[in-house]
Amino acid sequence: MDYFKKLSDLLKMERKEDRQSYTAFTQRSSVNERRTNGITWYPVAIRGSEPARGDYLTVEFERTTNLDVVHQFRFGMPAALFSNHDAQQDRIEGTISYQGGNTLKITLNTDELPEWSRNGKLGVDLLFDEGSYDELESALKTASQLMEKEKEDRLIKVLTGENPAVFGEEMAITQGSLNASQAEAVKKILSAKDLAIVHGPPGTGKTTTLVQAIKTLWSRDRQQILVVAPSNTAVDLLSEKLSAEGLNVLRVGNPVRVSERLMSLTLDSKMATHPRMKDVKKMKKQAADFKNMAHKYKRNFGKAERDQRKALFDEAHKIMKEVGNTEQFISDDLIARAQVIAATLIGANHFTIKKLRYHTVVMDEAGQALEPAAWIPALKAQKLILAGDPFQLPPTIKSMEAARDGLSTTLLEKSIALHPESVVLLEEQYRMNEQIMGFSSAVFYENRLRAHPSVASHLLNTGEKPLEFIDTAGCGFEEKSEGTSISNPEEAAFLIKHLHRLVVTLKEHYSLDNFPTIGVISPYRQQVLLMKEYFSHVKNLATLSDKISINTIDSFQGQEKDIICISMCRSNTAGQIGFLSDARRMNVAMTRARKKLIVVGDSATLSRFSFYADFIAYAEEKNAYHSAWEFINE
Repeated sequence: MDYFKKLSDLLKMERKEDRQSYTAFTQRSSVNERRTNGITWYPVAIRGSEPARGDYLTVEFERTTNLDVVHQFRFGMPAALFSNHDAQQDRIEGTISYQGGNTLKITLNTDELPEWSRNGKLGVDLLFDEGSYDELESALKTASQLMEKEKEDRLIKVLTGENPAVFGEEMAITQGSLNASQAEAVKKILSAKDLAIVHGPPGTGKTTTLVQAIKTLWSRDRQQILVVAPSNTAVDLLSEKLSAEGLNVLRVGNPVRVSERLMSLTLDSKMATHPRMKDVKKMKKQAADFKNMAHKYKRNFGKAERDQRKALFDEAHKIMKEVGNTEQFISDDLIARAQVIAATLIGANHFTIKKLRYHTVVMDEAGQALEPAAWIPALKAQKLILAGDPFQLPPTIKSMEAARDGLSTTLLEKSIALHPESVVLLEEQYRMNEQIMGFSSAVFYENRLRAHPSVASHLLNTGEKPLEFIDTAGCGFEEKSEGTSISNPEEAAFLIKHLHRLVVTLKEHYSLDNFPTIGVISPYRQQVLLMKEYFSHVKNLATLSDKISINTIDSFQGQEKDIICISMCRSNTAGQIGFLSDARRMNVAMTRARKKLIVVGDSATLSRFSFYADFIAYAEEKNAYHSAWEFINE
């Protein structure tokens, strides 16, 4: 079967499953449930509005309560404004044109706010994102058409395995602060004609390597570079670091991390300071004034008034057309002058940059990129740099069938298998004590990881061992199913009590200012909620709430803490471990720790899976194995 036809079929399965589960959830859930799941802001207040291009209105909203609830609102997604007065009838749809902090701008499909927006409480619902799937399908269709042409883009044939990757002469570089494998990766990127891959295990300085490579590429080629990643957070990090190195970075879309430096890199911010924006503001005010005058004519008026109303609207539309032309000029000017354009994978098709092509595209966190999404920026490149780690978290896929049939395999994994000569493994890590690193290095990285001398033997001031596996087998800590999630109340209580003991010891050696950072992790959301609940009742821990974070494994990707405590949760006679069988998830969890890793779990359940049996054996070998019974009666 044609390469892209198969991918397209898998994507259709994923789209169908995603749409069905989204629709089912929104139909059966209350506004509070939708808010908790991050797809509704309620209540919201209107903070302002201004005319947008065409017959549209951009309205700014602010959420006024529940400010700490994590949400999924992102630039470019479809959304609907609703009133609690009649949420089914009183709705108007639009597209998110800005999201930052607790502020949201939506360009609504109307030129004025409806009457009902002045009554009752307002909220905003995210709608199912058909547009993103359309973008993915369009990319696969384009790639398939290019494959059929005689003189198609060479990169497609390399990425699909028909052609080998080609390299030119290696260029000498100034190694500077880079270690040997990082310098090797930069050389590989510079010499690649079409594909280079940076395999960056946890803590190995992948971002540092990419920043140096991008700087060197720009110095050599003087050609605009596109930098992309699947998540806004990863794009933000690279944008900030590249800007700090003196490159002119244009961040397309809206940053998640609302820092002043990042905001100043966005197109909106750069447009706001452009000299021609004074003209735009004047024209927008004129257009708004004409529309307001026109709206003063109510229902009962004659021909003269009707003509006057039409003339006012015509004038407003004419001015807004001129606004559009001026904004387009400003936008084109800023885009042309950018040295680096940074966006998410789908953001690479943002209307402002959709038609651009690049000599080099750099894709970070490629191990988390759904392959159809990776093709959006890949089709814009002559040369593609993939960076990531196939042994950390994979992309999120809703359809189990599509995942089984190949959608879960990323372009990064395929490219590593097809072109091993393109890959450089970063071998020196700057995060973990070597005992914490050792197991991960053996299982995932062929024992090639080395701990830099600055971290190899670093410990907490208390002299605490860097590794502990605490076995709850035989303690009667049974897991419980709650909806689609699992919890283990006794294990949660045990872990929080164990953490309390550790904190009491640490307080003798650290002040509040230099207290170690702590991450408490579980694969299961329900277990996380339980641990947060227990945590809130321990006064000694509550005073350290800014030093301790409790969350799921997935939310910890890319983070690091001095101490990591993991509640494995699973404990049953059938030996079922569910999605813990994806060892990549545990690789992420275990490699977040700098100085101490504590894993609490039931060996009788876990060790039926060889990965965990090997980890328990590793803990025993390092004299890091304990039974929970040793602590229960303390």
